[in-house]
Formats: sequence, structure tokens, C-alpha cells
Amino acid sequence: MSSTGLEKLVDVMTQLRDPESGCPWDLKQTYKTIIPYTIEETYEVVDAIERHDMDDLKGELGDLLFQVVFYCQLAKEEGHFAIDQVIESVCDKLITRHPHVFSDETYETEQALNLAWENTKHQERKKNKNQTSLLDDIPESLPALTRAEKVQKRAAKQGFDWTDIAQVWDKVYEEIAELKHEEQTAEPEQTDKIEDELGDLMFAIVNLSRHYKLNAESALRRATKKFESRFRIMEQQIDREQKTLSEMTLNDMEQQWQQAKRTQQQNK
Repeated sequence: MSSTGLEKLVDVMTQLRDPESGCPWDLKQTYKTIIPYTIEETYEVVDAIERHDMDDLKGELGDLLFQVVFYCQLAKEEGHFAIDQVIESVCDKLITRHPHVFSDETYETEQALNLAWENTKHQERKKNKNQTSLLDDIPESLPALTRAEKVQKRAAKQGFDWTDIAQVWDKVYEEIAELKHEEQTAEPEQTDKIEDELGDLMFAIVNLSRHYKLNAESALRRATKKFESRFRIMEQQIDREQKTLSEMTLNDMEQQWQQAKRTQQQNK
């Protein structure tokens, strides 16, 4: 155990998976069984960043790095690849995709650079995975807002995009009108049509967020946190009055909500 850095972590992982002296829990894990932990660690990294907690971020990044090492150890045991090959692969990819940094290639505009980036990635997909569409490698498992934004960005980098944000707003209003129309005309059992129109509206909202150069997932997370904060304040107010939410009218709760909103704004 005299090695340092990444090599030390790899050594620790190897010992944890040692058939004779390793950890029983680590030994029974597979690619699929550690997926939930990988997702959890990723969100914990995001949470630490949003809280601006650098000490916590250091620990969470370590936990996430351990997930990468774990997958590489499993692959090594099965004879597929080792972590050195993973590192080499990503280095080659980054160098190939940045000819303006690692070679004499130049681009006159950022748009030209982005287009070259996407074209390079598209050629890699066709070569490595026999993919034919620019959208083929966008994972279905991504959160819905994130995947919608990624699909839109991929298409936009090829020029398939609104040029004026006013057009994006028009599309949002159009989808709102279509959702209202479907809600008013659909039979009670035809909720799939309402769901389709609601999905179209959400997709348009993601597009609006993208045109404002904002991240839809982050925007919704922020809105949810704001709601949660106000709701907690409202609960405290109601508790001080020795009442409960369940015994209040909607009008009473609205008054409490507005007071919580004012309190939250004052505390900023």
C-alpha cells in the first residue's frame, strides 16, 4: 500500500474484491447492483455543490470516484478492460474533440467550434456503435428534463432551432392553448391525450429555459426548494397558532402561504 492517489484507491478496491480476504458485501456486487449507489452519489455531489460545501464536496467526489473504480474492477475481473484503459480512452477522446487546443486547427466562431464538436462526436458514434442518428446515444434513463434538454441541444447544434426567443414563447403559448383545449374536450377516460399535450408544454418550457441559457433541471430543483422552504415556514406559523393544516380552509392556507412568502423574502 505504498502507492498514492488513484493507484492507492485501485489497490483498496482490489483488496475489497479479493476472493479469499475481501469484503463479503463488495464481493457479491455486480454492475447492476451498484447502479443505485452511483446515482445516489451523483446527486450527493450535486447537493454539495448547490450548498457550496467544499469539505462535503471533497468527500462526495471521492465516493463517486470509488463507483468508477468499482465498475473498472468488475470489468477487469471479467477480462474486458482495466482503469488504465478507461483513462487512456477518455484522454484520447478529449484530445480528438479539441483540435483547437491540441493541434493547429482553428475556428472563426464559437458556433463553428460547436458544430465541429458535434460532427466529431457523430463520427465517433457511427464508428464505434454503428449509430446512425445524432440522438442515438442519449440515454433513456436520464431524468426527463435533462434528457429533453440534451435532445434539444443536440438538434440545435445542427441548426434545427428557433432563432428568436419570441418564437419559443409563441410555442409555449400554443402548447398551453392545446392543453386547455384537450382538457375541455377530452372524455374522462382519455387522459393519455391530456398527458401528451402536457408533455408537449413541458418540452416547450425546457426549450424556453435553454434559450435563456438556463438549466431546466436546476431551475425546477430551485423552485422546489423555494416551495419547500415556504411550506416549512407556513407549518411553523400554523403550529404557533396551535392549529393544523388539515383543519384549515384553503383560503386560510393561502393567507398563511402569503405570510410565509413575505417572511422568506425578508430573510433573504
